[in-house]
Amino acid sequence: MPKQLIDDCFLHDKDRLTHHQALEILENNISPVTAPEPCQLSEAAGRVLAANITAPRPIPGHRNSAVDGYAFAHQNYDRDQGSRFEITCRITAGDGLIDVNPESAARIFTGAVMPTALDSVVMQEDVTLSKTEAGNPAVTIPPGLKQGANVRKAGEDTEEGGLIAEAGRRLTPPDIAAIASAGINEISAHKKLRVAILSTGNEVIPPGAPFKLGQVYNANGPMLEALSNLQNVDITDLGIIPDQPALIKDTIAKAAASHDVIISSGGASKGEEDHIINTLNQLGKQHLWQLAIKPGRPMSFGQIEDSIFIGLPGNPVAAFICFCLYAVPILRRLGGEGWWQPLAFEVPGDFAIANKKPARREFLRGSLYQQDGKTRVSKYQQDGSGLIRSLTKSNCLIEIDEDTTSLEVGSPLRVLPFANWGL
Repeated sequence: MPKQLIDDCFLHDKDRLTHHQALEILENNISPVTAPEPCQLSEAAGRVLAANITAPRPIPGHRNSAVDGYAFAHQNYDRDQGSRFEITCRITAGDGLIDVNPESAARIFTGAVMPTALDSVVMQEDVTLSKTEAGNPAVTIPPGLKQGANVRKAGEDTEEGGLIAEAGRRLTPPDIAAIASAGINEISAHKKLRVAILSTGNEVIPPGAPFKLGQVYNANGPMLEALSNLQNVDITDLGIIPDQPALIKDTIAKAAASHDVIISSGGASKGEEDHIINTLNQLGKQHLWQLAIKPGRPMSFGQIEDSIFIGLPGNPVAAFICFCLYAVPILRRLGGEGWWQPLAFEVPGDFAIANKKPARREFLRGSLYQQDGKTRVSKYQQDGSGLIRSLTKSNCLIEIDEDTTSLEVGSPLRVLPFANWGL
């Protein structure tokens, strides 16, 4: 069974956290909370494996031909001059083990079981066919073939008892193929994480509603739901909650009782109309992390018994970046995976930065592209955290560390492709 979350899993003793300090706290304190359940292999893609899967038999289960060709015994073959063999049988995929004279050859097809007495296969394109004096079919095999050529060994992919997939792994289509190759049709997977997403504010209206001056369409809610869907979780859309303390408290209390995670964006300051904070303090524990990053400095984390609350910044770009950097590792870990980190690599940038504030890690929107056979990255021309278009025109984040205060054109830059998050 999964461990319970430790009480107050976001506790820290620093006024302001660096990006890596925040990740370290999360990695050390977040544990899986979802129980295992049976899952049919046909529905297992994207699910998190709850128990190791080992091979009940060798894979492949028998020696077989890797090509269409002719099987022969290497001990009866002249590697320097080549050899001619009479063809005494024909073996197709699905045939059982056939007994063959080691002084003859067998016509064989890809995947067919190799006869015990034969150990090598020549490709059909490389042979010359003829007839023996008795009129029987024969094959001339050219010189130069090594013993075991074009033969797959039993257990070559996975030995009996070998690990096919490890508990905590999010299953991919290749994983599904590997499990299916072992004849396994049902696995044990972690139940999907239950995630509730909410928006608050009297001014926030759903897309499609008539627009009035002073109102804003709810962009963050649909974006966060789409991002969460990519993590293969079960989502409840709590909609838009007006600034009514009693209604907000009732909604969050019910969500906490039936969900593993609650995600909101904006409204997490300490103003008179910021009821989210007051509600969290009444129902559980709340921490407003001050992160030394841009965008996304204010990150709100809370805990109501065993339900985690993630309060993202209100600006869409900041909400997007903080979801990717912090919410995704949390969701993956709570859902049964090991600690997840996005893939990052360095490429030269085609832009310069003159004055960046020190002691702050910045995440710029960027685009990876190729020029003259080399990969480079460009920066979106505007940096505002409310510019949704800057996300649609980018394919990566550019990470500038705390110690860097300026950059020259061509400087190596650390980039995190959007593909990390399924985009």
